[in-house]
Amino acid sequence: MTKIEPLGAVRERVLATLRQEIIAGRLRPGDRLVERELAERFGVSRVPVREAIRALVAEGFVLFETPRRTVVRRLTPTDVKELFELREALEVYAAGLASARAGEKDLAELAGLLDQAAAATAAGDAETITDINTRFHDRILAMAGNSLLISVMEPVDGRLRWLTRQNEEWPQLLTEHRELYEAIASGDPERARAHALAHVRANYRSTVRHLFGDGELS
Repeated sequence: MTKIEPLGAVRERVLATLRQEIIAGRLRPGDRLVERELAERFGVSRVPVREAIRALVAEGFVLFETPRRTVVRRLTPTDVKELFELREALEVYAAGLASARAGEKDLAELAGLLDQAAAATAAGDAETITDINTRFHDRILAMAGNSLLISVMEPVDGRLRWLTRQNEEWPQLLTEHRELYEAIASGDPERARAHALAHVRANYRSTVRHLFGDGELS
């Protein structure tokens, strides 16, 4: 007897796949999302596809150009600036808390992620680098021990991951993450905040250069 997948589970499966394809660059800005084609591809009805697309609109990944045309969103300089301003406010704060509260197990997990990131960087594996770097920052948020902080970041987590993927200066990212780890491990919140701020601002400059050129940095 064939097991019927619940509609909610189908929607989440379609949503997660499309979100990851946008983040990884397999669906690019301006690409069109057509309900009928996606339903055929996933082997589902158009209802969960429609719901997944609406969720992607709410998350800021796609937009309705017209009532009949849905496309992957093109990030603007303002989009990027606002997202990095949020990162600067929240991730810098989180780094300070993490430095004050981190235990040996927390630091060991961060160090393990850095080892994985080093291997992925050496292999030039962009998707794995993005995934590990996201987990690195998620781990710092968890170490901060503030559930409200996590809930504030959650709605924009996907878009931040999308932005992280735009920065392909991977060896530099690895260096910055190692320095941030050392600052957090020092137990000095002020030092951790300073390194987190420098990292966010360097990442902003790299992302803007990649997306729009040096002109937007002036």
